Amino acid sequence: MIYNMEFETMPREALEAIQLRRLQATVERVFANVPFYRKKFAEAHVTPNDIRSIQDLRRLPFTTKQDLRDNYPFGMFAVPMDHVVRIHASSGTTGKPTVVGYTARDIKTWAELMARALMAGGADRGDIIHNAYGYGLFTGGLGVHYGAELLGASVIPVSGGNTRRQVMIMKDFGPTIITSTPSYSLHLSEVAEEMGVSFKDLKFKYGIFGAEPWSETMRNEIEKKLNLVAVDIYGLSEVMGPGVAIECKEAKNGLHVFEDHFIPEIIDPETLEPLPFGQLGELVFTTITKEAFPVIRYRTRDICSLNPEPCICGRTHLRMSRVTGRSDDMLIIRGVNVFPSQIESVLMDIEGVTPHYQLVVDREGALDILTVRVEVSEGMFSDEVKQLQSVERTISKNIKELLGVSAKVKLVEPKGIARSEGKAVRVIDNRKL
Repeated sequence: MIYNMEFETMPREALEAIQLRRLQATVERVFANVPFYRKKFAEAHVTPNDIRSIQDLRRLPFTTKQDLRDNYPFGMFAVPMDHVVRIHASSGTTGKPTVVGYTARDIKTWAELMARALMAGGADRGDIIHNAYGYGLFTGGLGVHYGAELLGASVIPVSGGNTRRQVMIMKDFGPTIITSTPSYSLHLSEVAEEMGVSFKDLKFKYGIFGAEPWSETMRNEIEKKLNLVAVDIYGLSEVMGPGVAIECKEAKNGLHVFEDHFIPEIIDPETLEPLPFGQLGELVFTTITKEAFPVIRYRTRDICSLNPEPCICGRTHLRMSRVTGRSDDMLIIRGVNVFPSQIESVLMDIEGVTPHYQLVVDREGALDILTVRVEVSEGMFSDEVKQLQSVERTISKNIKELLGVSAKVKLVEPKGIARSEGKAVRVIDNRKL
């Protein structure tokens, strides 16, 4: 099922013509209205008149999260405040929050893209969507909400938390689609089990999960425990919110980027040079329809690749691979790049190990020490110490073989790792770098 057949299946040549026209208009708008971009363009010796092809995008400077913080709160807005009808912001846990604004037209565009995304992920008019993304300044909850209503689905704005109440609602209201972070969906399955509720007796068909990196093995775990088809959705508030890209339920093989609104690039995070299709690197986005808060070549820090091959679903837009980690969250352990998702893929291959884990990094003298804390199932926890030690050795050996780094493995009793109602805390880096 495709929500907007005209744009989602548009021939590449026509799509790129629209992209260029919208890019040129956006560049002119930010140059005229945002002092930050006017200054950056001048430093790069480029003007709006220099953008004559999509390839000329590479002449424009990058935008970073620090740039947004430096212009906190409204310095990056391209319209007067009386045109801004909605404001969202990040949590600001690592610095000043990044603040994003939307005009009425931006909200309408966002709703359409989320309607596209929900339909690609299995939702349709008449479905009941259990929306467990957080509402408030976080873009997840309201992004899904408006898209679901535009689609014509019924939406339950349950948000995060009150997990036992959520299980009761799932049982009583009969939702058919669930949206949440992947880690929270597994927490829901645990609580449901404690309450004697089986997902096999619920009505879910599809789950649309995002806002944190997750692996293919975690998808398998979710599909098994929640008895549904799980698809990956991608978005970030700096670019729009959820609905920038999504997997289609037909292929579940890469996320379609809605290219009539966003131009994606993959760059080498060290050299900043563009990388070819298929090569892993840092994802960069330029918005080409946003009015209040357009961004030019925004460095997402997310690591993935782009795939131009046609998809069996019929959509013609590029697909981005699953995000494997972040260039700034990437751990460097004794010179080796380590992403949490790589560790997760090792853990999920071990029987009796749950998807709840944390990577703890310490420094002893000049040596980095990586400790992997991972929960085990009730059945495994009751095993003999000798058997548990054997599992620890197996995990450590597999991590060494995959990543080339040594790791201490500590098995933790069930529920020994704190649950999150939003994004899971995967990394605790105690080094003073």
